[in-house]
Amino acid sequence: MSESGLPDFGKVLQGAVNRAVDALVTGYGEQLDGLGGLLTGPVRLVEAGLLQLPVWLGVVLVAVAAWLGRREVLFAAAMAALPLALALLGVWLEAMQSLALIVVAVSMVVLLGLPLGIAAARLPRVSRVLAPVYDLMQTIPSFVYLIPVAMVLGLGRAPALVATLIYALPPFARLSELGLRAVDGGLVQASRALGLGRWQTLWLVELPLARAAILQGLNQAIMMALAMVVVASMIGAKGLGEIVLLGLQRADPGLGFVGGMAIVLLAILLDRMAQTMLTRR
Repeated sequence: MSESGLPDFGKVLQGAVNRAVDALVTGYGEQLDGLGGLLTGPVRLVEAGLLQLPVWLGVVLVAVAAWLGRREVLFAAAMAALPLALALLGVWLEAMQSLALIVVAVSMVVLLGLPLGIAAARLPRVSRVLAPVYDLMQTIPSFVYLIPVAMVLGLGRAPALVATLIYALPPFARLSELGLRAVDGGLVQASRALGLGRWQTLWLVELPLARAAILQGLNQAIMMALAMVVVASMIGAKGLGEIVLLGLQRADPGLGFVGGMAIVLLAILLDRMAQTMLTRR
């Protein structure tokens, strides 16, 4: 009984969750270790590739990509200055670690979110089932699911990747669904009348017409994945968030400011480059 005299179902729920997590860890420890390795493998691979890049080459690649995207010298120079600033702040290694996690997480968001958006756009029942799930994923505090995920998968990249996926998936899936729903039904019917099958109509007509909404969802997913950088550091993920966390733990405001400034620079770089490259025609 609680202090109010009512039954304390919170303790019942707490015990049930603890028993479920304990049973999962005890009964499937080896399989969970394998799952953790499977999740961290791509992150390690991308991180190793990024860390092979010299700073000067990274700056040049960003400048070339920015120039190809917008054909503006000033924009290309501004974008090149951002990775250079990360190097000058002494956080190049941490920035590449965070970038690797973001790249893999956003790739998983696309692989999972696009089929979900297509299914929800075509099947209203699926949309009604997924809507409260997305609401829960977007509103529940990340620390609520970080604790059991970290206990199940251990500390490090694996739980950070899962947490980022949970946080970044809903906006992409929802905007993909909205974009597909907004496609003119007359155009779809006309394509079917011309002999295109369902999948051909989807790939050749519906997805291209929904491109703007899907790309906006992708941009949102990138930004939300970056927003998880600091939280991910609390469960052992390496990167820029770890610098901020160390500044907090050591009561070192200067270190925290450097980490925060680096996150802002990386956010600007990813946002501007994503908008430029994704909206190219």
